[in-house]
Amino acid sequence: MAAVATAAPEDGDTAPAPGRGGKKKLVVLLAIPLVLGGIGAGLWFGGILPPLLGMAAKPADKGAGEHGAGEHGKETGGGGTGHAAAGGHGSGGEGKAAGKPSAVFMEMPEIIANLNAGPRRNSFIKLRPRLELAKAEDEMAVRAAMPRLLDLFQTYLREMRPEELRGSAGTYRLREELLARGNIAVAPARILDVLFPEIIVQ
Repeated sequence: MAAVATAAPEDGDTAPAPGRGGKKKLVVLLAIPLVLGGIGAGLWFGGILPPLLGMAAKPADKGAGEHGAGEHGKETGGGGTGHAAAGGHGSGGEGKAAGKPSAVFMEMPEIIANLNAGPRRNSFIKLRPRLELAKAEDEMAVRAAMPRLLDLFQTYLREMRPEELRGSAGTYRLREELLARGNIAVAPARILDVLFPEIIVQ
């Protein structure tokens, strides 16, 4: 009986141990939600959590966004003003271009001239030149000088050999030579270019 009596206190000493472990677990379980809640609140008010959750920004951010939009609108408005100014400048340029006299073209009579092909063969050139004049007022002076202009053109063409008119180089040389002689004939009027809508060499 004495052995039984002494064993009972030992059981009594060990019985409270499970109770103390349970309290520690309970405290830990209660502390974890509090810590997580504190971290979540910090992330929320710090502005980190709402974007991650896809939620709208805070009113302060929205105000900042509106302010930014206003600034952007001002910039856009400024850009629009600049563009309008540029457009106005461009329109002015077009107005100047429109005010500039357009090119004046004048038809010449058809010219047929024998080329310098030698005594044993006949070769001729047929062309209808078109003159580009510097201004419309020059047309009257060119028409008045047309007999002299035709004479200079035909005299030059009779001196040319058929091989000198071959290819683009020959046409370019013919244009330059007729242009130089034409400006001498119509001075003080001015010819800008001599065009060949039709040219035949045989």
